[in-house]
Amino acid sequence: MLPGAESDEGDPDAEDGGPGDPGAPPRPPRPRRVLTGSTTREEKARALRGLGALGGVAGFLVALMLLPTACTAGVGARDAADWFQSEPEGLTTSGVPQRSTIKSDDGRTIATFFYQNRVDVPLDKIAPILQQAVLAIEDSRFYEHGAIDVQGTLRALASNVSSGEVTQGGSGITQQYVKNLLLTQADSSKERDAAKEVTAARKVRELRYAVAVEKRFSKDEILRRYLNIAYYGDGAYGIEAASRHYFSKHASELNLAEAALLAGVIRYPYAYDPTQHPREALQRRNTVLNRMAELGWIEHAKAEETKSRPVRLDVQEIQSGCVSSKAPFFCDYVQREILTNKVFGETAKEREELLKRGGLTIRTTMDRRAQKAARRAVLQHVPPKNSAHKAAAEAMVEPGTGEIKALVVGRELGPDEERGKTWINFAADASHGSSIGMQAGSTFKAFTLAAALDEGMPFGTRLMAPEEYTPVGFRNCDGDNVGDPSASLGNAADGEGGRRFSLVTGTQNSVNTYFLALQKEVGLCDTAKMAERLGMKQANGKPLEQYPSFTLGFNAVSPLRLAAAYAAFGARGEYCRPIAIKQITDASGKKLKIPPRDCEQAIDEGVADAVNHILSGVLTKGTARGMGIGRDAAGKTGTVDNFSAAWFAGYTPDLAAAVWVGDPRGGYRHPMDGLCMNGRCYGAVFGATIPAPIWRQSMSGALEGTDASSFHRPPSFYFSRGSGEERVTVPDVRGMRVGDAVARLRAAGFQTRVGERVRSRRYDSGTVAGMSPGPGSAEPGATITLRVSRGPGGGGDDGDGDGDGGGGGGQRPPVPPVTPRPTNTPTLPPVPGEPG
Repeated sequence: MLPGAESDEGDPDAEDGGPGDPGAPPRPPRPRRVLTGSTTREEKARALRGLGALGGVAGFLVALMLLPTACTAGVGARDAADWFQSEPEGLTTSGVPQRSTIKSDDGRTIATFFYQNRVDVPLDKIAPILQQAVLAIEDSRFYEHGAIDVQGTLRALASNVSSGEVTQGGSGITQQYVKNLLLTQADSSKERDAAKEVTAARKVRELRYAVAVEKRFSKDEILRRYLNIAYYGDGAYGIEAASRHYFSKHASELNLAEAALLAGVIRYPYAYDPTQHPREALQRRNTVLNRMAELGWIEHAKAEETKSRPVRLDVQEIQSGCVSSKAPFFCDYVQREILTNKVFGETAKEREELLKRGGLTIRTTMDRRAQKAARRAVLQHVPPKNSAHKAAAEAMVEPGTGEIKALVVGRELGPDEERGKTWINFAADASHGSSIGMQAGSTFKAFTLAAALDEGMPFGTRLMAPEEYTPVGFRNCDGDNVGDPSASLGNAADGEGGRRFSLVTGTQNSVNTYFLALQKEVGLCDTAKMAERLGMKQANGKPLEQYPSFTLGFNAVSPLRLAAAYAAFGARGEYCRPIAIKQITDASGKKLKIPPRDCEQAIDEGVADAVNHILSGVLTKGTARGMGIGRDAAGKTGTVDNFSAAWFAGYTPDLAAAVWVGDPRGGYRHPMDGLCMNGRCYGAVFGATIPAPIWRQSMSGALEGTDASSFHRPPSFYFSRGSGEERVTVPDVRGMRVGDAVARLRAAGFQTRVGERVRSRRYDSGTVAGMSPGPGSAEPGATITLRVSRGPGGGGDDGDGDGDGGGGGGQRPPVPPVTPRPTNTPTLPPVPGEPG
């Protein structure tokens, strides 16, 4: 048995009246009122009269306790008593650490932060049996004496005077509260050592503080503060945290056995920790039960019956930080926002203390359904420990508010040297996750498109898209010529160049050389300014660099910033800075200042409507054909040069999301070409190969069960005559050999794509059995998909041979799309580093 397990005799801070002490006859504590935060005038007067009388006695006693030192220094006992009764300087009862919680939008806890795991609760939320147990073993006369238990102090006095030094104390609840308070408030090791030293000076300081505390607060309030500040072992501070930790229940629900156990832990938390020392904890619990029975606060039979029971724990571990969170990277984003934003404190130390000690309740913008859907989609397509070492990240933002609904990285939060883990939040900028970003690829073409529409260009603005483009004649916003006559930029697929495209067809087919020509027509500076108006900057926080390949997405950005920009299209041109925090309250329930919502009309509603009109076609006719989600949606694929990364950014009027897939080790050294993940193997990975399916799955899950909103029709002048929106005749090539059909369609200005082979009773094997869109009319430059007959055996056919039904149509995943990319890396601009 450890020392003190059955008796508190000899403990310098022990309470007088422990087991075997011949003190006053046992009596239960007086009935306590529920705290209201106010004290009547009569109560104050009565308390002050009692404290005044006690102050003189206490001061005299303290003077006697310090008699050896006082005599040496020539200080009289009366002077010591007068000094003792004066209000100590710098007395504050604030600063007790409380744990903070980060919660989702619907109030579910995402993570907990604490310096000390403590949850402050009122006295009426603490079981009365626990209050009795603590009083019985720590200070049974608490409601009868003042700041100092005279009987206990006299006992200590006799020992101290005889020995010439402090060997015993008479610490009651108030004095123990003061000791814990001073220790908790200590900011340095020197202050902590001073709060723990066994000296007369420390004891006198505690006694002076105790007298002052009893003047300020009622007995009930002092008991409440004591129970909330005491340490109960195993990382649990305060009775509520201890109750949840050891028994997985609230302090208001504790029974006699549990209350006695926790009351016994307080004196020696490390020795009586029931998780580490169950035998000693059981013996200490029984000591508390004996004391309660001795005082007459419980029946002896009840004490004996309870002592016969074993200690039954239901331990609940609470970890501080984001590592154990189910939304670790969203949590990490919120943590970094608080630690770096001066709204939460002028210095880094102030901000950290606010988070870890302030007892904050941080309500965030996170939608648990969206977060879960995004996480499932990312991990299904790019598992954390895939053999290809690839990673994925997705950010979801609500149009019109900027609220971040989900942030997912396809890794666990942890040391990068451990496989499948990373500390880098690839979904966010460097300021909120240490990532320097990833090149954006063709997702930046949306900004060139928006700039063109903002200048009034109709949908049919037709420009020649050469097979190779020499980037000359470009000037940045400083007026500098940034063209490079030695560079040659091209397209990803054969046959994409050498003809004219409109805004519609050039965007839907993501033709590089068309967008280089369009950017030159609009102006590089105007294109860059459009991106900046929509919140875009490099992930390292610097402004976007301006070179001819700006529209091809050489700038390194984050998924979150890209999602917020695309959300502005969904919100009809209103850009909102991404926010993750909705409300913060401190431990007292007071609302704290948070970063304000910041929205502005970045582009005209009609311009945004026109962007939506064109980008909708990317999901129905363009590079992400078949990736629709059953409601109005728009988006853009992006494939970075050398297949070093791939993107998809898309949105509805209700939600926007951007997905990146790449290699954290550096995409140029480890391209996504010929890789296998999660049982699937890929050739060259385009934006529609992995990112678009992740987007489709996550968006479908996030929006499931919600009402669908619709895009608005663009202003009529965008459809003006000659706009390119006029439709031209599509030749009927059914029954023709495939080569002849392709040549016929291309001569008519269309692109072609050969789909799956289908069963057909009408057309011979090897000939075209169906085409989509079928004979009739289509937009100039549209892609016509050909379905080849395999004869009457096998395959699917809807019976009419027009190809609309065979093989399931658009329900199958598309073949690798023709997302354009530069065929030659331009010499300008220099590549700004590897992804991540």
